[in-house]
Amino acid sequence: MTTLDLTPDELLSTTRAVRKRLDFTRPVPDELIRECVTLALQAPTGSNVVTARFVVVTDQEKRAALGEIYRDGYDKFMRSPGYPRRWKFEDAETKAQYDKMSSSAEYLGDHMGDAPALVLGCSTGPDRYSAVAGASNVLPSIWSFMLAARARGLGTAWTTLHALREQEIAQLLGIPYDNVAQLVMIPLAYTLGTDFKPAPRPDAEEVIHWNQW
Repeated sequence: MTTLDLTPDELLSTTRAVRKRLDFTRPVPDELIRECVTLALQAPTGSNVVTARFVVVTDQEKRAALGEIYRDGYDKFMRSPGYPRRWKFEDAETKAQYDKMSSSAEYLGDHMGDAPALVLGCSTGPDRYSAVAGASNVLPSIWSFMLAARARGLGTAWTTLHALREQEIAQLLGIPYDNVAQLVMIPLAYTLGTDFKPAPRPDAEEVIHWNQW
């Protein structure tokens, strides 16, 4: 196992949503994905019960089909009032920042199926309601998977637009829709370069409420 020379703080602050810097030409070894999942399963869970499941799609035809489904979802998102390019901004700097983000997301929308692996992070339960309601028991594992990937020179991006056609994906991949919720679809690939920086964020004091709101 080879990992990047990152401190814990560097790992946490530079695990970015990677889109334009995903290397679609380089396969990701299955064993590397297993390592990431093994670490992901160490995340805390309620009552020490593991309800997370990872559907790893490397088959080219299935990746292409998932890419088309995601592209359709992104097209719908772009036509919605909530799309960032439709927002009105008070200053040019903020607009430029969101335009850059939108351009990156649009690129991924066009190339999702080109990623060498697509990983569906899922929540399981005895029924559909339990699977969806139990998402909080699974999200730490999914984030741990992304951190483990970053440490190994792999890039990821947290996406959810596949959910617009979740039943179709369930049929495509043989996922039991009645008791498995597909929470997130993650493109997984080596990155073009490994130098990622912390993102602009508010100062901690702007979001902390001491003792009361």
